[in-house]
Amino acid sequence: MILKIDSNLELRQLKLSDATDIFEIINSQREYLGKWLPFVAFTKELKDTQRFVDSIINVPKDKIEYTFSIRKESQLIGLIGLKNSDLANKKTEIGYWLSKEFQKQGIMTKSVEKICEFAFINQGFNKIQIKCAIENRSSSNILKKLGFKLEGIERDGELLAENLFTDVEVYSKLKNELTQNDT
Repeated sequence: MILKIDSNLELRQLKLSDATDIFEIINSQREYLGKWLPFVAFTKELKDTQRFVDSIINVPKDKIEYTFSIRKESQLIGLIGLKNSDLANKKTEIGYWLSKEFQKQGIMTKSVEKICEFAFINQGFNKIQIKCAIENRSSSNILKKLGFKLEGIERDGELLAENLFTDVEVYSKLKNELTQNDT
């Protein structure tokens, strides 16, 4: 499945063949990505990434949580996906990351907007949450721009590198707010 964003950007459903590109990005940007992403410390070899991708793509259809590679001109530059979905209550969470050299170009803003459309319209979710470390202003600015509302702070909500906990901001958007951007 491919979700077209514009002529240069698309979200492509994750495939096992993406593992090498994902690992190479993580391995070459450990310090940058590891600041906010706990999984970086546990991704030591290509086989770690292959296991992660395999765990995403080889789940029963009724348990699938869509994960997409973010691609600019066909090059894999990051990931975005649904996680911790609660189908009974029609809510999900989005997680994402983007390679350092593609930051500050509006790519993640467009990618989050596209996956929100997918989650609300195609998957029937009513609520989407996104959590980010309090100090991660780049991420929270994306959410504010897209009309997400701050629900509150989850104290020590995420364990980062070097066994340090950080408080996380919890943002949400409802289906009826899909076209409401607070710009």
